Amino acid sequence: MMNFHLLLVDDEERFLTTTQTIMNKRGIDVSIATNGLEALKVLEEKRIDVVVLDIKMPGMDGIEVLKKIKKKYPLLEIILLTGHGTVETAVEGLKMGAFEYLLKPCSIETLLQKVEEALVRKRGKEQEKQKDKIDKIISSPLAVFEED
Repeated sequence: MMNFHLLLVDDEERFLTTTQTIMNKRGIDVSIATNGLEALKVLEEKRIDVVVLDIKMPGMDGIEVLKKIKKKYPLLEIILLTGHGTVETAVEGLKMGAFEYLLKPCSIETLLQKVEEALVRKRGKEQEKQKDKIDKIISSPLAVFEED
């Protein structure tokens, strides 16, 4: 498995600690947050590759957190995970840039597969962005002094 950093965001602490333990045993670095504000703070402090985000949380719900994350970290891949899913919520989340929408209970194997697929997509987008920068510099060498 590839080396990466995962953020689990859910208000169910038992789910967080159990999933974190299982993922850690598989060599995945996992950070946890019990609400949207904590999640945003973790993202400011640590490089995260994939977020698994619960939708139904007190305070800021997962859809609002998704909006904030995608605005600030557009390349970050987010998997929505909920026990209270509706078709409307799934469609809204996917339109806003979520990578996947999964219903609880979800097997750890399914979750791992989706996390790995999200990671591959994120790394592909990062490589494409890097290639675009290189192409820009080659076509206009002074572009190296321009800010993104």
